[in-house]
Amino acid sequence: MQHINGPVCRTMIPWNRGRLVGPKPPLKAEIWSIRIRLQVAHCVRDLALFNLALDSKLRACDLVALRVDDVALNGRVRSRATVMQRKTGRPVQFEITE
Repeated sequence: MQHINGPVCRTMIPWNRGRLVGPKPPLKAEIWSIRIRLQVAHCVRDLALFNLALDSKLRACDLVALRVDDVALNGRVRSRATVMQRKTGRPVQFEITE
């Protein structure tokens, strides 16, 4: 088989031979250690932002632009919220955990 620049080399080794491919495993241990450190340090605001970031999967610019009214109604945390992304302009709907 001829290629434009010459013959095709059939002995090339794939870059991922012997490596694990596919989705990466979740960061469960790291996430729990960050949560515990924030709880021990009594950083309520940072813990709330961290949990909201995990729930919403929003970009940092969208996360820090949130207002209390976006996630709370009459002093109570909403179960679901919808936020417009700054970069894409699309709405993102997500559930808020305790």
